[in-house]
Amino acid sequence: MSEETIQYVDGAIEGVEIRYLKTFSDSRGWLIEIFRNDELAEDRWPVMTYISSTLPGVARGPHEHVDQTDGFAFIGPSNFKLYLWDTRKDSPTYGRRYVEVLGEVKPAAVWIPPGVVHAYRNVGDIPGLVLNAPNRLYAGKGKKEPVDEIRHEEAVPPRFVLD
Repeated sequence: MSEETIQYVDGAIEGVEIRYLKTFSDSRGWLIEIFRNDELAEDRWPVMTYISSTLPGVARGPHEHVDQTDGFAFIGPSNFKLYLWDTRKDSPTYGRRYVEVLGEVKPAAVWIPPGVVHAYRNVGDIPGLVLNAPNRLYAGKGKKEPVDEIRHEEAVPPRFVLD
């Protein structure tokens, strides 16, 4: 069965780590711990971080990486519908799709391994922020290497549908 014709079934995906985050609030505001090196395998430790703002209704992805693990943090404001598809033919969860709403209603950090197609959409009414802390540098050292990214947004017919 080719990936173009696979019918994905919903379920957990091997190698994806989701950590629901706790908000520590006091009279000054709040704090959320996203990454601790004693709680994450060393091969997933971030080597860079960036933050993006996504407008309501806008999606980012679907795309995947050959070597990179993405470490997203969805903490708000707003909420995001996260979509994951396991396209790794050697994975015990090949052919699975995982969907969950994360962000202000349910803060979470998510580590997505190579070969897992991923996308998210802002399903809230306000712009939302997403932090990413991947374990590889974008475009390599000095931004002089090919970008580790396989984009699927323009595929015809669409292979990965965001419902």
